[in-house]
Amino acid sequence: MGKKKRNLPVVAGSVIILFFLLAALLAPCLAPYDTSATSKEVYLKPCAEHLLGTNDLGQDIFSELIYGTRVSMLIGIFAALTVTVVGTAAALFSAYYGGLVDKCITAVTNLAMAIPGLALTTLLVCYLNPGKVSIIVAISITSWTGTARVLRARILSLVEEPFVKIEKAIGQRDTVILFKHLIPNVKDIILSRGAMAVSSAMMTEASLSFLGLGEFGEKSWGSILHYAFFRNGVIRGFWWWYLPPILCTSAAVMGFMLVGYYGQQRR
Repeated sequence: MGKKKRNLPVVAGSVIILFFLLAALLAPCLAPYDTSATSKEVYLKPCAEHLLGTNDLGQDIFSELIYGTRVSMLIGIFAALTVTVVGTAAALFSAYYGGLVDKCITAVTNLAMAIPGLALTTLLVCYLNPGKVSIIVAISITSWTGTARVLRARILSLVEEPFVKIEKAIGQRDTVILFKHLIPNVKDIILSRGAMAVSSAMMTEASLSFLGLGEFGEKSWGSILHYAFFRNGVIRGFWWWYLPPILCTSAAVMGFMLVGYYGQQRR
């Protein structure tokens, strides 16, 4: 019974993630309207034809929400993948080679962690021109440090293990030791940190899109909030416009956090 209780958060998080992944993949089938189509039926309240009403251009908010899942999940997953790869590589080289390599990578990591992440990410997106690619690149540059620091601490203990020292003594290639012996022993941490990186990337994307730095004309959960706020939807109390993207972002982030945090606790 105890084991099932410990696994319950991971199962719940996996179900939430699967739900949003299916919504993203099946968006053309699930969305009842074209997100680019406008109409004269502006500011409609939720009804049978428009489950979440319409916005200031008469666009169906429910359809925007479904297609927004695609953009938010895509940016979150791709940014997290890049962050995990960069952080893992930095941790491996730093902990395995030590010496000057370790000092340089640690110094860069500490410097990057000292800079406010969201402020730097916003600056980078503005410099690179707003859009999906710019957001992914900016998040990747600013968010790899946490993964690198956690993995480095674990790999430092692994390189002192007898099996690694034996491999070095017999002249085994570094690539073999890194990819065959070290990475498999930290794969649980890598997967957990990757899941948590997705949730962090999705929050950052929502923040940047809310500021108007997302892909122009493309709907994400953050951009829906952007238009709801700047077109006075929030002030006028149109909860069906601003509340659904907030709930979706919160639920998706919680799903990845459950998988990442509780998956890491099971080590």
